Amino acid sequence: MGEDWSTYGFETRALHAGQEPDPSTGAVVPPIHATSTYKQDGVGGLRGGYEYSRSGNPTRAALETCLAALEGGARGLAFASGLAAEDTLLRTVLEPGAHAVIPDDAYGGTYRLFARVLDRWGVAATPAPLHDVDAVRTALTAQTRVVWVETPTNPLLGIADIEALAAVAHDAGAALVVDNTFASPYLQNPLALGADVVVHSTTKYLGGHSDVVGGALVVADEELGERLAYHQNAMGAVAGPFDAWLVLRGAKTLAVRMDRHCANAARVVDLLAGHSAVSRVYYPGLPEHPGHEVAAKQMRGFGGMVSFRLAGGEQAALRVCERLQVFTLAESLGGVESLVEHPARMTHGSVAGTPLEVPADLVRLSVGLESVADLLADLTQALR
Repeated sequence: MGEDWSTYGFETRALHAGQEPDPSTGAVVPPIHATSTYKQDGVGGLRGGYEYSRSGNPTRAALETCLAALEGGARGLAFASGLAAEDTLLRTVLEPGAHAVIPDDAYGGTYRLFARVLDRWGVAATPAPLHDVDAVRTALTAQTRVVWVETPTNPLLGIADIEALAAVAHDAGAALVVDNTFASPYLQNPLALGADVVVHSTTKYLGGHSDVVGGALVVADEELGERLAYHQNAMGAVAGPFDAWLVLRGAKTLAVRMDRHCANAARVVDLLAGHSAVSRVYYPGLPEHPGHEVAAKQMRGFGGMVSFRLAGGEQAALRVCERLQVFTLAESLGGVESLVEHPARMTHGSVAGTPLEVPADLVRLSVGLESVADLLADLTQALR
């Protein structure tokens, strides 16, 4: 197979991009290069360009090639966590005095990075409802350098029109960055819709087994990729070889897993939408969801994340979290097992008291790959 992976289907890219059989042994799975340094053939005589594993590692390089192929980008970069990827990106493209537009229901860790870390560095951020293109346009300033998009958002599953926002951002001289963690590269490819950078927490669907923490950036422009690679090395929050190998292994089954995540989530939504204990369901696959048409246009499926509110308020939400048995009460998402959490007290505690505060009666589900009958029975007894 050649280096141009654009002619191959998604599943083929996931299995083979960056993963040619080992030339010395023929092993079909890339080895874990657990080394910190590399023998040089004379001063400056590098084998394959490798000198030190912060600067480059063959296992990490295999993952980065695969990620770029899955998102249709010019370059991929793998990091120690999703937030490490975000921080490296933002310190590369922003400078003191710059401004960013962020979702008004952004992931709590992203909000914390902008509001409590970059703010002290002189970067301002304005939350805006990203489903409203005019509101985003109004939030722009002469100093705006980044429009940060989550779609679907965490935890309210809001949908933003990537193509429309790319046009607005580019007209203002800003880059459009899309956190594609909830959709995964299988369901959505923001670069093809005009985005400049895609962000992933590879901990989630790409890893897929709740056994690794990682992050990634994929860029459309090679020059930006070079700048990011410089900062990746200079700042040092790189993915270790074993973590990179685990994400690479997870990516191989991403397509089949996402198909089941989507199918199980749709059945869960059907149950919740008709239940008297539930006051509202957030899922872009619902025809009444305000972003349904946009999601249907830019996604291949509606994903495995579901949020809902309880008619009985916060205490009812907490009881559901405690009663569920097949769904595990835990933070994170995107693994093979189903998880439940209370965002206001768990993943989004950092936005309490801010304009991004989430409803106290909200429950978020990461619908896994268990028998859907067991998931539905578990939800039924917890809501009773």
